[in-house]
Amino acid sequence: MDALIIEPSAKTPKVVFDAEIGELLLEGRSIPENSLGFYIPLMEWLEDYSHVIKTEVTLQMKLEYFNTSSSKCLLDLFRKLETISNRGNKISVNWYFEKDDEDMMEAGEDYNAIVGLPFVLIEQKEV
Repeated sequence: MDALIIEPSAKTPKVVFDAEIGELLLEGRSIPENSLGFYIPLMEWLEDYSHVIKTEVTLQMKLEYFNTSSSKCLLDLFRKLETISNRGNKISVNWYFEKDDEDMMEAGEDYNAIVGLPFVLIEQKEV
């Protein structure tokens, strides 16, 4: 299965979904004009991937900021992964946040409380 790679822009995150190694990455800012338009291809890729998973899957969430419409899309993404996990696949989420960024830390805690996926909150030094 081909990897899904989307280069970052000023309003959208970098996306690297690599089926071969089970590594999914979202990195940067998520403030697209049309959040659904941006996230639907990711959801479609995950659906296709869910039928061929051969390894443990780790989602690396390295967002520095996301807007309200992106937060709903992220929840949908986590719920899709939760559904895939419930089929017997091991899926985990590494949620990165910068030191002193309480909003991003709390967002990770909130998603962890809402979805049935193991989240690891990872504090990073400010860049």
